[in-house]
Amino acid sequence: MKVLLIKDVKNLGKKGEIKEVKDGYGQNFLLVKGMAKLATPKIIEEWKAKQAKLAKELAKEIEQFTKEKAILENKKIKITKKLAPVGIQGSVKKDDIVNEIAKQSKITIDKKHIELKKAIKRTGEFKIDIKLGHGIHATVTVEVVGE
Repeated sequence: MKVLLIKDVKNLGKKGEIKEVKDGYGQNFLLVKGMAKLATPKIIEEWKAKQAKLAKELAKEIEQFTKEKAILENKKIKITKKLAPVGIQGSVKKDDIVNEIAKQSKITIDKKHIELKKAIKRTGEFKIDIKLGHGIHATVTVEVVGE
C-alpha cells in the first residue's frame, strides 16, 4: 500500500514523502492516527498544489521581510527622553522602540522580536537587533536624545 505521509513518522519518513508500507501498518496505524493518507493520484495532486501555494506565500513573506530590513537598516530611529542628573529619566524600553519604528517608518513589529541586551539608560546611539522572521534580522540604529 502506498501512503502520503502527513506528519514525520519515526523510522519511516518525513512529511510529504510517499512510502510503500504493509497494508496492516498503513490501515491500522498510519491512517487511523492521521499520520498519512492513502496515496491516490487525486490526493498527491492536491498535496502538490498545497505545497506550491505554501511556497509562494513563503517567498512573498521573505520578500516583504527583506524590504523591511532594508528600510530599517537605512533609517535612524530617534527617541526623545527627559534628562536626569545622570543619563535619562527611566529607560528606553522595547515598547518605546516599537512605537517609534511604527511612527517613523510605518512598519509594525512585535516587541518580542526586539533583542535588547541591556536597558538603555543614557543618551547616544545604540545598535539593536530585530528578528523579522524566517531567519532575517535587521540591525537598527536607535538614537536617544535628551530633552
